[in-house]
Amino acid sequence: MYVTSPAWLVDRIDGAFGGHEKPEKIGVAVSGGSDSLALLHLLHTWGQVPIVAATVDHGLRPEAPEEAAQVAEICSKLGIPHTTLQWQGWTGKGNLQDQARQNRYSLLAKWAKTEGCDTVCLGHTMDDQAETFLMRLSRASGVDALAGMESRIWRHDQRFDRPLLRVRREHLQDYLGSLGVQWIDDPSNDDDRFDRIKARKAVAQLEDLGITPENITHSMIHLSLAGIELRERAHEIAQKICKEPSGDVVFGLTAFRLLNPEMQHRLLSQVLMFVSGEPYPPRREAMNIAEAALTTEKNHTLHGCCILVSKMTVRITREYKAVERVHSTSDQLWDGRWKLDGPHNDQLQVRALGDALKDVPNWRDTGMPRTSLLATPSIWSGNDLISAPIAGYSNGWTASATGRGTFAQFLLSR
Repeated sequence: MYVTSPAWLVDRIDGAFGGHEKPEKIGVAVSGGSDSLALLHLLHTWGQVPIVAATVDHGLRPEAPEEAAQVAEICSKLGIPHTTLQWQGWTGKGNLQDQARQNRYSLLAKWAKTEGCDTVCLGHTMDDQAETFLMRLSRASGVDALAGMESRIWRHDQRFDRPLLRVRREHLQDYLGSLGVQWIDDPSNDDDRFDRIKARKAVAQLEDLGITPENITHSMIHLSLAGIELRERAHEIAQKICKEPSGDVVFGLTAFRLLNPEMQHRLLSQVLMFVSGEPYPPRREAMNIAEAALTTEKNHTLHGCCILVSKMTVRITREYKAVERVHSTSDQLWDGRWKLDGPHNDQLQVRALGDALKDVPNWRDTGMPRTSLLATPSIWSGNDLISAPIAGYSNGWTASATGRGTFAQFLLSR
């Protein structure tokens, strides 16, 4: 039996943030729905650090600006600064919810850094966990995915926390009702075109069989503990069989084939995430195709990476097409992991080397495959190539792919 008094709910916040690593400032993403509004009020009641709030207007519904204004009014009454963030990136193509989610994280991360927030709080609940479990189960996901959403994640180099993952939505709505706060019901929550809405309705039906969000959450906790053991084992294996020459990850093909299929799948999917910087692994169907190509020693592209297979090794490198439009200044991380050191100035730009590789006369001396070098960082002044450190043309510059640590370290963090 769960205790759901307001004090118990506030204790969830204190448990997440009241320890020795208490943040100095918290951002909270507030859509106007019951979950995020309850989170806003709970953080305000807790009151131990300053908070600011943001609402993302995805530009998809005519009601959205008015709803953002309602959230702003609630925040004003609580004395909480509020910002409305605009997303105008929907082209009508692709997976709407996935694109909206990715851009929502990007907008919130940029806003949080501007505001000086240590973390951004998200209002995901136990009900969201149960829905996520069913959605991932339908995709034949592995242990890590079925363990559910993590309470803390990093996106775009910004920390995000989910302090309400052990709380039911109905309890949050009861809490808001006790405060006399009215939340906004998004009509898309009844749209069966979206997988999450189908999963939400399925969760409600499964409760009659005793498959409740609470029981699903308990099972996810057990899976999470099993995942920890698997991560530690994968870390040990990676330290033995993996090398990381110039940003690539290379492992011996024979050693890889001696692993059980589940560990093979784990290492390959995780290395694709590590090299690409994508927050989620490829879908199982796509992984099956990649694993089949590896078995037959054929090269393959997946997840913004090239999988290069020889008789002796498997090399995972960045795919040039995935980074050909990625630009940064020379003093920023490029592609989320490459650090450039040299005579920085504001006129320089970092981008993928690409076809300019032909202008680097001694690139073959590096021992790196051409496919790998195409996607490595190079420094430019306008149209003039200044340096291509990984390709053997340093000109006073160095480049190291240290932004995500080592692959072995990455395996422990997942």
